[in-house]
Amino acid sequence: MHRDASDRSTNEIVTKSTSGSVDEAVDRLGDLVRERGMTLFAIIDHSGEASRHGLELRNTKLVIFGSPAAGTPVMQASPLAALDLPLKVLVWDDDGRTKISYTDPAALATRHHLPGELAGRIAGIGPLTDALIG
Repeated sequence: MHRDASDRSTNEIVTKSTSGSVDEAVDRLGDLVRERGMTLFAIIDHSGEASRHGLELRNTKLVIFGSPAAGTPVMQASPLAALDLPLKVLVWDDDGRTKISYTDPAALATRHHLPGELAGRIAGIGPLTDALIG
């Protein structure tokens, strides 16, 4: 995991390395999301959109997913949690290495003052991404 102590916002971001290309990692992540009964809401192709506008950006895709059954109680308790939900994983190329990054669920729980039971509803992003790299 990458956590840069010099920047508070970076401390809230977890970054892991995974094998294969960005596109392969996005496909695997989508499969894992569906296998776990969650909803894959969208894949935003930042680099593809940049290219369509004549701009260059390393291969960068944002995968947005979640479970309404898990997320709704979180948003009921803390309406502003809807700014961070559904969950998001950034899959990006770092000089030929594929990285996956997401907001630390503990940071989200702290930001939205979630009690333990509700915090647990968003903590699954860690094991999900671990399965992607394993």
